[in-house]
Amino acid sequence: MIQEINPRPGNRIVEIGPGEGALTCPLLEVHGELTAIELDRNLVPVLEDKCQNIGALILLQGDASKFDFSTLVSGDDRLRIVGNLPYNISVPMLFRLADHAVIICDMHVLLQKEVAYRVAAQPGSSHYGRLAVMMQSIFEAVLLFDVGPSAFRPPPKVRSVFMRLTPHATPVIDISTKALAAVVTTAFSQRRKTLRNSLKSLLDSIQIQSADIDPARRAETLSLKEFASLARMLESDLL
Repeated sequence: MIQEINPRPGNRIVEIGPGEGALTCPLLEVHGELTAIELDRNLVPVLEDKCQNIGALILLQGDASKFDFSTLVSGDDRLRIVGNLPYNISVPMLFRLADHAVIICDMHVLLQKEVAYRVAAQPGSSHYGRLAVMMQSIFEAVLLFDVGPSAFRPPPKVRSVFMRLTPHATPVIDISTKALAAVVTTAFSQRRKTLRNSLKSLLDSIQIQSADIDPARRAETLSLKEFASLARMLESDLL
């Protein structure tokens, strides 16, 4: 994980959910300084004790899923996010981080394998859905390697994947997030139905066809750019 993160001088690294410091300590040894956000009050003194002679640790106690990451930057600074995202809040946490993409350089996160595959899924895949479209509209998603249950204490019943998410240098689509989210959420809420039926509350068949998309298709077959074409029709109404 440290090799994939590849800390460099001057990086502002922020770890989410350091736990007992399994990643925190090696990161400090390599990089020398680190900001970490930990929810569990009981782990704060444990981490402070473990890390006191390793490097400069700024430890913030709180809920990362509600944290304003912009408070950690100034000027043109950008953050490098790392961490083992808790399985029960991993999806909301990803969306929270997406809201801060403009101040993020990259993210290296450990996710439940199913969630990681959903983030990186391509059209036509059984994993492809709202999470893939929304995340890939903002980030380039790369699956790095699997992590088995034996790497955790206690071992979970699921496998994990370490992945990299990098904000696109230039937007891959020119559409508001609000309009895209409206179309994507509605389309996948009834994913087995055709677009003609799943999107009828937002767009009729003529509007769908005007975007060069067959209304008989299903949401899981559409590319990000095709979703953007549909969303563009709603944009003026939602702004």
